[in-house]
Amino acid sequence: MAGNREESSKQREPLSRERVLQAAVRLADEIGIDSLSMRKLGQKLGVEAMSLYRHVANKDEILDGIVDIVAGEIEVPIPGQDWKSEMRRRAGSAHEVLMRHPWATMLIVSRANVGPAMLRYVDATIGCLREAGFSYAMADYAWNAIDSHIYGFTLQKLNFPFAPEEYAEAAKSYIDLIPADQYPYLNGMSHEVMDGNHDGLQDFYFALDLLLDGLEKNLETS
Repeated sequence: MAGNREESSKQREPLSRERVLQAAVRLADEIGIDSLSMRKLGQKLGVEAMSLYRHVANKDEILDGIVDIVAGEIEVPIPGQDWKSEMRRRAGSAHEVLMRHPWATMLIVSRANVGPAMLRYVDATIGCLREAGFSYAMADYAWNAIDSHIYGFTLQKLNFPFAPEEYAEAAKSYIDLIPADQYPYLNGMSHEVMDGNHDGLQDFYFALDLLLDGLEKNLETS
């Protein structure tokens, strides 16, 4: 009986824009962004799809809203603190959040995102770099270079055709296509993976730290 009362209470909870968007995030996590529809969102909330239009104008507004929810989950850097540490923390947090929401990266890079959480995130990023001594132009270059790494690494990890534990077997499967006399270095690296001398895993922080170190040198010489 208690379970039924709880379920009834949830069903009676009035719709709001926030409730619709939070449900859309959960649904996108479950079925993917391409399968998200007003009808399925209505079903998840236990209402007719038409009821949603009292709170969101259309699917585009939902997409803008759920991107902003995801942006709000990312740790923002603190202007005035050590900029490298803050940007490293920000990048790591962004990567973790985007891995939790596999649909979000493509939405972020393909839409004009001007929700309050995204604007706060971007403003804090620029502020952290400006307070460290970067010009606005260099802060723009730095921010976009770091974000290109975050988004590119995340998309590759989400879409790579093999799981990490399959790398060695995959190398064995393809080794005949990369004979040593034609592709000596690729063949050599494949043998390193096959023989267990190299795991083939890519390190998110390896390239990130190279970027941050390079930006630090640029800042010191500017």
